[in-house]
Amino acid sequence: MSAKTDTEVIIDGKVFTISGYESEEYLQKVASYINNKYAEYKKVDSFRRLPVDYQNILLQINSADDYFKAKNQVSLLEDELKKSEDDLCAIKHELIATQIKLDTLEKNYQAAKKEADDLYAKSIRLETELKERDKK
Repeated sequence: MSAKTDTEVIIDGKVFTISGYESEEYLQKVASYINNKYAEYKKVDSFRRLPVDYQNILLQINSADDYFKAKNQVSLLEDELKKSEDDLCAIKHELIATQIKLDTLEKNYQAAKKEADDLYAKSIRLETELKERDKK
C-alpha cells in the first residue's frame, strides 16, 4: 500500500489539508472538481440565496448525481466492450472455420488437379499407343 499523502488544497477560497493514499495530483483534481461545482452554482442567483448548509447539500446531491451518471456510463461501456469482445470471438471462430474450409477445398483442388493431370498424361500415353498400333 502506498504512503498516505497530505495535500493542501483551496476549496471555495479556503485552504484545507486533505489526506489520502492517492497522489497529490489526484487530490488536487478532486479539489478542482469541487471548486468547479461551487463556481458553477454560484453563478445561479437562487443558489446564492440559499443558506450555506442547503448549498452544501445541493452540491453533495449534484456530486452524487454526477458520480452515479458516470458509474452508469462506465457500466454501459463495459457492457458494450463485453459485447464487442463476444462479437470478436465469434468472428475469430468463423475465421478459423472458414480457414479450415479453405484448406480442405485447397487439398481437394490439388487432388483433383493431380488426378486431372494424371488422366491427361494417361490419355496422351494411350493416344500415342493407339497411333503406334495403327502404324503397325
